[in-house]
Amino acid sequence: MNSSRPNLSRALQRLEANPVVQKIVHFAEEFGWWRVVAIPILAVLTVWVLVDIAVDKPAANSQPATDATSVQTSQQAAEEGPEETGPDPAEVDAAVAAVTNALPAGGAFSDGGDGTFRPVGTPGQDVGEGREVIVRYSVEVENGIDTTPYGGDTAFATMVDATLADPRGWTKDNRYKFVHVPADSRPDTRIQLTSLSTAAELCGAELETETSCHTSITGESTVLLNEARWVRGALPFEGDLGNYRQYLINHEFGHAIGYAEHQACGGDKELAPVMMQQTLSLNNAELLKLSPEEVYPDEDITCNPNPWPYPQTQ
Repeated sequence: MNSSRPNLSRALQRLEANPVVQKIVHFAEEFGWWRVVAIPILAVLTVWVLVDIAVDKPAANSQPATDATSVQTSQQAAEEGPEETGPDPAEVDAAVAAVTNALPAGGAFSDGGDGTFRPVGTPGQDVGEGREVIVRYSVEVENGIDTTPYGGDTAFATMVDATLADPRGWTKDNRYKFVHVPADSRPDTRIQLTSLSTAAELCGAELETETSCHTSITGESTVLLNEARWVRGALPFEGDLGNYRQYLINHEFGHAIGYAEHQACGGDKELAPVMMQQTLSLNNAELLKLSPEEVYPDEDITCNPNPWPYPQTQ
């Protein structure tokens, strides 16, 4: 037999007879047991908050806090965040040298421009149906570039207009319309013949062997056509400057109208997609080595050069 049970019973009887316990039981029966539990907890929390405020409140005659804490926090954030480096002119110089070394032999090109541009050609061309997209473009040449050796400013602008109007070009897709507008009329895209050094700076020196690009680093959509490539072309085109210049326009303008991704060669001896990086190579495996992050498969397939989005169109 358990002798503790009578003792427990007598203890409970004494507890029930206690006046304080009787008041608690009466309170609970009238207002609910949950208040019996909640009120002491709230009282404890209130006392804790008051003590915390009293401890943190600065004395009336204390000096303002210094910036040491905020400086330390900023330093910690810098240490924990990604490392950033400023622009390095040496990188641009290296990119210029790399492009120059990769160029085919040929005519002279300008040493550099001043970063400003002059409008060239005659605005007014309006081509394509434009069922979904109308692109207003200007044609410009960087000041400091002498276009005389390859026909002058007008010849450059005429090549751009003729390429965009060609039935083998982007307007084969009836979604597009391209309108040549003045440079001061806020065009949707600026097509600019750019010196090698300016292209390297704006396209990104990390491109090294290719410094034509489409970019928005200028604050607006800009197609930068590298004059060194315009004059010398690229080895995969085997000296065919006309086709290469058309390719350069269509490829970079393709980026401007939304074709952001590059494309691989689709079959040996087939025509290359215009969005393939044909300036660098026509072989998938070679392009993979040059740009491992790109779309090219590791296969020894080589396309033929092609400047047109829709080359089969007659």
